[in-house]
Order: sequence, then structure tokens, then C-alpha cells
Amino acid sequence: MEISREDLERLLDQLREVTSRLDRLERLLNDSEAPKKPAEPTTSWPTMPEPHAASSLRPTVAPRQMPGPRSANLEARIGSHWLNRVGIAAFLTAVAYFLKFAFENDWLGPSARVGTGVIAGILIVIWSERFRTRGYLIFSYSLKAVGIGALYLSLWASFQVYHLFPSTIVFLCMVGVTGTACVMALAEDAEILAWFAIAGGFSTPMLLSTGENREVALFSYLVLLDVGVVALAARKPWGRLLLLGFCGTLILYLTWYLEFYDIRLRETTLVFASIFFVIFALAPLITTSRPPAREVTRMAIAVLNAATYFLQAYVMLMEASRATMAAFTVLIAAGYLLLESFEGTGRGLEVGHKLRRIHLALALGFIIIAIPIRFENYWITLGWLVEAGVLLGVGNRIRSDLVQTCALAALLMAIARLLFVDNFEPGHLIFDLRSCLYGLAIILAAAVARNGSKRSDELGWTIGRVAALLMNVLALTALSLEVRDYYSGQLRLIRPAQVGGVIRAAEQVRSIQIARDFTYSALWMTYGAMLMAIGFWRASAFVRWQALLIIAVTTTKIFLYDTSQLDRIYRILSFAVLGMILLVISFAYQRDWLRFDQKAIRS
Repeated sequence: MEISREDLERLLDQLREVTSRLDRLERLLNDSEAPKKPAEPTTSWPTMPEPHAASSLRPTVAPRQMPGPRSANLEARIGSHWLNRVGIAAFLTAVAYFLKFAFENDWLGPSARVGTGVIAGILIVIWSERFRTRGYLIFSYSLKAVGIGALYLSLWASFQVYHLFPSTIVFLCMVGVTGTACVMALAEDAEILAWFAIAGGFSTPMLLSTGENREVALFSYLVLLDVGVVALAARKPWGRLLLLGFCGTLILYLTWYLEFYDIRLRETTLVFASIFFVIFALAPLITTSRPPAREVTRMAIAVLNAATYFLQAYVMLMEASRATMAAFTVLIAAGYLLLESFEGTGRGLEVGHKLRRIHLALALGFIIIAIPIRFENYWITLGWLVEAGVLLGVGNRIRSDLVQTCALAALLMAIARLLFVDNFEPGHLIFDLRSCLYGLAIILAAAVARNGSKRSDELGWTIGRVAALLMNVLALTALSLEVRDYYSGQLRLIRPAQVGGVIRAAEQVRSIQIARDFTYSALWMTYGAMLMAIGFWRASAFVRWQALLIIAVTTTKIFLYDTSQLDRIYRILSFAVLGMILLVISFAYQRDWLRFDQKAIRS
């Protein structure tokens, strides 16, 4: 078998590399095994040794305090990083004072001043390469930062201070500085240089601002700059550049919006805002995630981008139409559903499981938000209930905890509106919109309770219990509201002129109020008894405790309120029904239908 010349040279190169590594390891091993000069001990002798304490004649050696590795690392960091930065700042300060002194004394004209700054910046960047080739990377990058900063400031002065060149030429020169810095960052694999370049790129519009509204030019430049940022983050594991690009874009956008935005610019502004949204929505998908800690940056970009874009659209579209904003919100949700289903393939297209879950959560969240934007009053509650039902079905089918969590969120918001916000006009008893909404909420709560009872984990068990409790709260509230509406309707029918005067009308009002209060007590006692029966039938202590709580509240009401307010016949009926229910429940416990005694013996 013949070996080609290229394979032989490659093999020899690998052999030389292995040999050099072995030599370095041997030198390190010899250095570690070399005898070290012992430190001179600090000796103290006793002045009056006791005869029986011969061991006290031994010298006691005080250990010498040696600096630990942490203090050495801190010292090295201060010496190499912070002193370097302070020294550069001091040097720049000296140069600034010298130039200021020279300008005040007219040593240099405007052109010479700008030229001096540009030449000095270029020379500093070139000079920094000498330190980089010798291994002084931190110092080299610091010098490059100084040189790049001098170039930006010199170009800014040429336009804003001395008016030597038009804005177009200066803008192109600044873009050239930004591009050159990006090329150096890629060539030297230096993320810090990329940060300097991107920061300079976002500073360019502010440095060249003339106070005029140039929306298309500004946002077109930002689009190109953002694409460049994403390209850098996709080529190198520099995910934090995305955060810098997002913040820079947001700052410039808000600065322009607060000063120049007008309703006549709504379409153009919304188009550019959508372009920015698409760029930073796709950016986490096409950037690398090495090291794993950079995943946090990608998640933050995904959430911040969604929230920012929605708020921008909300401000611009809500003044036009609620229906338009609701449709736009659903469109955003559809976009995130598309991103969630996106499967990355190839280099740099890695879609993490957490990122996909965030996209799905954002999609479902925007659907939830779209309902109150589009509808009003109790239609919001109905929309959330319908969405909760759909998400519960989908979540159970695909076995997704995230979808079920969003369903629970929609259900809880609907229940909260139903109990504390919605104000229904009295209508037909039982068969009205309020009863339908309460019935739908009870059915969904029962479904959640049933699903929770099938799960073996602690969280699922707790959610099932809370859902069962909410189901009973909703049912008892709905029935109580029906009682209230029925007697309210009876009270509205009373007319003093028709019943024989004001006194007769007051007596009828009092009679209806007494009947209403008795009905409340009877309803609650009956419901508590029904729950107790279910608790015995299902052998559920949780249900029985709910029944005991309802019966306790009803008992308190009867003894404290019904005794003094109800007529004699209603008072008798209240106590009779209460006593009968309590005796039946007591008898069930005394018969030990649940086998408490046998369970205690076995335990």
C-alpha cells in the first residue's frame, strides 16, 4: 500500500506536534518536582522549661501566610485588565487636553484637526496588531477600541462641528469603519471587537443627526445593520450581539417615534416595525448556542421581541379599529405557531426545545389577548371559556403540559371575570346567558378536576383539587344568583297603588325578603347535604370537607341571622331541615360507613 506525499507530510506534522507537547509536559513535571528552598521557620523557645515537660523544648514553627490562588488571580486581573483600561483612559485624557490646548491656540486648522484624528486612529489600530501578534490580546483590543473611537469622533467633528463634508460622505465613511471593525472581529475571532463595531454602527445615526425626519433612510440603515448583526451571531457563537442589536434598534426607533411619528406615517412605520420583528424572531433560530449559557439570551430576545412588536402595533392600530388590532394579534399568534413548527437543519439552525416551547406559549398567549381586544363585556368571558375548552382538548390529545397550562390560564381568567367583573341583566331564570356561562365554566372545571385525579404527580393532584373546589363555588354562586334574581323580580312587581297602600306594600316586601333568606339557607343546606352524599359515595374526604364547610356556614347563618329575622314558620323549617340533615350525617359517621375504625386498626 503506497502512502502519498501529502499523507506523509501530514503524519510528520502530527508527530512533531505530539513531540512538542510531550516536551512541554516533561518541563512542567520537572519544574513541579524540583526541590524548593524551605522557608525559614519562626522559632520561639520557652524561657523556663519544666523537667517533666520535655516535649515543650521542641520549637514551635509559625506557618507563613502564602497568597492563595484566588488572590493571585485577582491581582493578575487588576494588573492586566483594570490598570490597562485606566492607563488608556489617562492617555486619551492627556491627548484630549493637548488637542484642546492646540485648538484654542489655533495651532491646527479644522482640516488638520480632523486629519490628525483620522490618521491617529488608523495608526493606533495598525499599532495594536503588533501587540496582538505577540500574544497581548487584551491590550491590543483596547488599542483598537481607542483607534475606532478616534475615527468615529473625527468623522463626527468633520460634519457636525466643522462642516467639511456632506452627511452622505461622512455616513459612508462611518459605515466603512463599522464594516472594517466587523471584518477584524471575524478575522481575529474577537467578540469584543464585534461589540465595538456594532456599538459604533448604532451610534452613527445619532452622530450625524440633523434634526430632520428621514424615516425611510434611518430604518433602512437599521435593517441592514440588524441583518449584519444576525449574520455575525450565526457565523460565530456571539449570541449576546443579538441583545445589543435589539436594544440599539429599539432605542433608535423610540427616539424617532417620540419626535417624529404622526398618524400619516402609520403604514410605513408599521412595515418597518414588522421587518424588525421578523429579523429578531428568526435570529434565535439561526444563531448558534455555544456555550449553553447563551440560550438565556435567545429566550430573552424571543420574549422581548414579541412584547415590543405587540405594543408598537397596539399603539398604532387601536386608534384605527379594535377589530383590526384583534386580527393583527391573531396574525402574530399564527406566525409564532409557524415558528414553533419550524425544524432547523444544517449548520447553525438549531431549534432548542425550550425555544419551541416559548414560541408555542407566545402563540397561545396572543390568542388569549386577542379575545378582550375584539370583544366586550361577557363576550370576553365566553371567548376565554371556549378557548380553554379547545386548549384542554388539544393538550390532552397531544399530551402537552404547556398547552394545558395555557388552557388553565384562560379558564382562571374567565372564572375571575364571571365572579367579579361581569354584570348580567336579570333575564329568564335558569335559561339565560349567565347560566350558560356558569354551566360551561363548571363543565370545564370538572374536566380539569377529572384530569388531575388521573395524574400521579403532586402538581396534577393539587390542580385537580383546586378545580373541584372552583366547580362547587361556581355552582353554588350560580344557584344563589338565580334565587336573588327571582325574588328581585318579585319585589319589582309590587306597586303600592295596586296592593292597597304603602304599609301593605312594605309588608309584602318584608314577606318576600323573609322567603328569600329562607331559600338561601335551604339551598345551601341542600347543596351541602348533596356534597356529603357524594363524598360518602365516592369515599372522598376532600368532598366531605367541602360539604362540612358549607353546612357550617349555613348553620352559622341560621343561628345568627335566621333566628332574629325570619318569621316563626320559616324559623321552624330552617331549624328542622338543619337538624334533620345534621342527624343523618352524624348517623352515617356513627355507622362507620367509611370503615374508619378498621382503617385505624390496620394502621
